[in-house]
Amino acid sequence: MFEVIAAGGWLMLPLVLCSIAVLAISAERYWSLNPAKIAPRHLLAQVWGWIKNNQLDAAKLKELKQSSPLGEILSAGLSNSKHGREVMKDSIQEAANKVIHEMERFIGVLGTIAAITPLLGLLGTVFGMIEVFNAIMIKGTGNAGVLAGGISQALITTAAGLCVAIPAMIFHRFFQRRIDSLVVTMEEEAIKLVDALHSDRRVDVKVKK
Repeated sequence: MFEVIAAGGWLMLPLVLCSIAVLAISAERYWSLNPAKIAPRHLLAQVWGWIKNNQLDAAKLKELKQSSPLGEILSAGLSNSKHGREVMKDSIQEAANKVIHEMERFIGVLGTIAAITPLLGLLGTVFGMIEVFNAIMIKGTGNAGVLAGGISQALITTAAGLCVAIPAMIFHRFFQRRIDSLVVTMEEEAIKLVDALHSDRRVDVKVKK
């Protein structure tokens, strides 16, 4: 492995660093974007139970806010629920923007790595071919070892760039899709809470199966 990296030239160093970053970010985001941690299914039903039993106080709101990102959004709305529907919705939107920003942390880095690593590989290819043509110009085509070294550098960096870029792109799309799904879920739960407090129509806040 080290021989292959060394054969690829100095551009293999940023490619290796990018691969480490992809693994670290993917592991961290997979853990952090667990749907059960972001938007617990039972949370809205629990909050509604507090409201119906007149148990919602400052301590409960603090507990709700610290429980999960969805809890943070719901607590922001509940804290301003007495000021009317629009104020409550605005408070929920502000809290949701903060939560979404936190969920999208490092996702842009994955996209950037997916975009630049093929270019780094291509740059290595260009340097490798320059080395080949320089060797041909100086020593002619008789020195097969020199030619093979330049071609090897070109091929290794290209392959390495693609090997990093493809997983990075897959993880980027996967996490972006998960975030979109979580945002929809949290939006639905927040709308249910707003309607339950500021609407005459019946709102289902039962635990999802």
